[in-house]
Amino acid sequence: MEVLRDLEGCRPPAGGSVVSIGAYDGVHLGHQALLARVRAMAAELGRASAVVTFDRHPATVVRPASAPLLLTDLDQKLELLAALEVDRVVVLRFDAERAREAAEDFVTEVLVGCLAARAVVVGHDFHFGHRRAGTVALLQAMGADLGFDVLGVALTGDAGGGEPVSSTRIRARLAAGDVEAAAALLGRPHEVRGTVGTGDGRGRDLGYPTANVAVPSGIALPADGIYAGWYARPDGSVHAAAVSLGRRPTFHDDAPAPVLEAHLLDFDGQLYGEPAAVRFAARLRDEERFDTVGALVAQMAADVDAARAVLA
Repeated sequence: MEVLRDLEGCRPPAGGSVVSIGAYDGVHLGHQALLARVRAMAAELGRASAVVTFDRHPATVVRPASAPLLLTDLDQKLELLAALEVDRVVVLRFDAERAREAAEDFVTEVLVGCLAARAVVVGHDFHFGHRRAGTVALLQAMGADLGFDVLGVALTGDAGGGEPVSSTRIRARLAAGDVEAAAALLGRPHEVRGTVGTGDGRGRDLGYPTANVAVPSGIALPADGIYAGWYARPDGSVHAAAVSLGRRPTFHDDAPAPVLEAHLLDFDGQLYGEPAAVRFAARLRDEERFDTVGALVAQMAADVDAARAVLA
């Protein structure tokens, strides 16, 4: 997959392209279905398949106070798009200038100038450009003049044929701690990434050493609780894990932010300083405050057994 981050160096694909545009946060099942249409149309027409996306969620610029937490960072998004065998991805910097750009200018500069679009595939309610003035109808009108077709696609429903799959729905399921429902909409377990830092060493003292994973702000985390999950290391190995996400109320009265700690099952090694990926498979229980350390340790043992059973 070719990734372009600078329009100045963009050269249109020979023969043009079939293009989709969007934030593509999560690259969930709805996105996957839409991109399957893009790839199928590109193959039928003998064109390249292309996606135009952004280096950040546009809402962080146009309405920062209510911008959503991200399901995927940019690196994850690009990896997921590559796995879908998209030929080219254009990553645009979304800043105040881009937010003020007229929809018509976006079409001529990006879709036509950079990608030589022959077809554009977007959701039927897609909006873009300054004040969201760009619509499917505008694309169709410009396409008639500039030589590209436009397909507005109805959003894909979930497995039960219900409401459309959306990033908003997935965030809501994560906020409720329902990581299994979120995974059903994503098509994979929800994954967060960060670097392993030094904690207070309490987990090792209790007999259950943990990797403290510092997840960047702005990334969507599930609700506080104890989870069964998977921990991926940079060497490609993946380990079953019991995962604690929360404020550690047994030891802290008023922790300002949740801490993500992963106890790798049947693992003894050094993780400090490594990048880590934690995938949430199932929620085991709510976070609790224990009256004694002994009661906490007994519950940790039960959590490890429960995680092992879930992940077996």
